[in-house]
Amino acid sequence: MKPFLKKLTIALLTLEAQAVIKRYKPRIVAVTGSVGKTSAKDAIFEVLAQTSGARVRKSQKSFNSELGLPLTILGRPSAWNNPLGWMQNLIDGLFLITFHSVYPEWLVLEVGADRPGDIQSVAKWLPVEVAVVTRLPEVPVHVEFFDSPEQVVEEKAALIDALVPEGTLVLYADESRADDMRRRAAGKHIITFGFNEEADVRAHNFSVLYEEGLERMPIGIQAHITAGGSSVPVSVLGTAGVHTLLPALAAVAVGRALGKDLPECAQALGSYVPPPGRMHLLRGIKGSSIIDDTYNSSPAAVAAALDTLVLVAPQGRKIAVLGDMLELGRHSVEEHRKIGTYAAACADLLVTVGFRARDIAEGALDAGLDEKNILQYEDADKAGEELAAMVGQGDCILVKGSQSMRMERMVKELMANPERAEDLLVRQDLEWSNR
Repeated sequence: MKPFLKKLTIALLTLEAQAVIKRYKPRIVAVTGSVGKTSAKDAIFEVLAQTSGARVRKSQKSFNSELGLPLTILGRPSAWNNPLGWMQNLIDGLFLITFHSVYPEWLVLEVGADRPGDIQSVAKWLPVEVAVVTRLPEVPVHVEFFDSPEQVVEEKAALIDALVPEGTLVLYADESRADDMRRRAAGKHIITFGFNEEADVRAHNFSVLYEEGLERMPIGIQAHITAGGSSVPVSVLGTAGVHTLLPALAAVAVGRALGKDLPECAQALGSYVPPPGRMHLLRGIKGSSIIDDTYNSSPAAVAAALDTLVLVAPQGRKIAVLGDMLELGRHSVEEHRKIGTYAAACADLLVTVGFRARDIAEGALDAGLDEKNILQYEDADKAGEELAAMVGQGDCILVKGSQSMRMERMVKELMANPERAEDLLVRQDLEWSNR
């Protein structure tokens, strides 16, 4: 779509979305942050859908942009490069405004910020009942388009301004900037979630779940969630890593904000399926296992993923496959080298993919990882093809990189059932496959 037509289409869809909100008055939960937005949105949807008995709609996939947000509100798909498809979306939006239709009572919206002003603009017209702020690490993704990491945080915090007078802020308690967020939300109800004992909703007593049998294949993670003086066990299948429980904690916190008790929130999470490409556990070739974290990448997320590689304690080697981390701007070289240093302590074999990831390799080499255990590639396809020949029984392979690195192609080479790639991996639709 040409830039002018894209801007015009976004403007018209946004006007229609505003009109729909005014007409149908849905209750809105909005989720922002730099890490874990999509997973949190999905978990919150399950808690609302399972406990409220109401009609609930969530952002599809990662529809969180200036275009994705109005599409979600209107209930329309992306038309990609099809002008007729966009025209149909606009017509359907007008129909929704003009003629009364059955509309969701709840919207769970993911709100992203690629550039300054993105969330500030949304906050002017979106009446949010519960605003959820997930992790905001020291060097977040998308920092390339902001003057500083602090400006990214300020942009994310603008979602608090969208809260209705009786609204609630659900906040990650372990965040170093949590106190600043609380001050910004003065006068609002605040519920915190996290791992420290001061959080209103917290998780503790973590352990990895394994499939019974000789292969000791990781299949999920379990913990106890404590809130309001009571504690319940919770299991999340298909994912691993302590940080992968944060979406569940955020969902419970939203449930608590809306008057749900802890057991019913925990029971609702039984229907939560982590989205593809977010610490997703897959069976690999030759009796190996894969931690597929290929949706996107940032320094904090890579460090958490490497921690998980250590946590699962495979019978074979711990293999870290790390692609470029994009949109870091002037922080790029330093952050890639830091990750290399961290990877040297977590992995037996390091595979880097991309030009920027060479600095990961350099960092690992300087940190003492033997040169023969560091492999470097320019693209994911070649890396996947050659690593497939090296993988052995019991190896655990972490694969992570920014979207443009297309690391999911590597996972397809390594997974035991590539015929299921369309269901299990990210970016499998026709538009992505043609890129």
